[in-house]
Amino acid sequence: MLPEGPSIILITGIMASGKSTVAQLLSEQFEKSVHLRGDIFRKMIVNNRKEIHPASGNDELDQLRLRYRLAALSAEAYHQAGFTVVVQDVIVGPMLNDFISYISNGPFYVVVLCPNTAVVAAREAARTKKGYGVWSVEELDGVLRKETPRVGMWLDSSEWSPEETVNEIIARLHNEALILPPQL
Repeated sequence: MLPEGPSIILITGIMASGKSTVAQLLSEQFEKSVHLRGDIFRKMIVNNRKEIHPASGNDELDQLRLRYRLAALSAEAYHQAGFTVVVQDVIVGPMLNDFISYISNGPFYVVVLCPNTAVVAAREAARTKKGYGVWSVEELDGVLRKETPRVGMWLDSSEWSPEETVNEIIARLHNEALILPPQL
């Protein structure tokens, strides 16, 4: 069942896990909604953009935290204006807790898409936009499965279409994905 009133829903997972498609389809289910693509804040940096890689240092991680803070602030601004916001970004490892800490309005839900690596590799090979280069699918999946806090709803969407994944999210959202209850 869809939340009544405005809410914030984070869709995360590794690259090519289906985040963009699922977030768009999910956001279309609400009367007043926003699909907020967190990567847009990375793309806005014109000079001295730091890309994340397996051996990233403080400069890269600081820019990543900035990206997440900007996405959270934007989500909260849309939420306060009465929109349901579906935030979509690669937020894995301990950084998921950082992102969660940036959200103060509820209800707030976290959905982690975690299809198996063979499915992710096939999806990556089939798309024109390439996300993997410095990272391998297996490396990033390892960060997801071994270092990401087990919060929210984790979905192995390997065998589901995007529409089936959205249906699962809607059916299980309140029971499995709620992080922050509504403010009183």
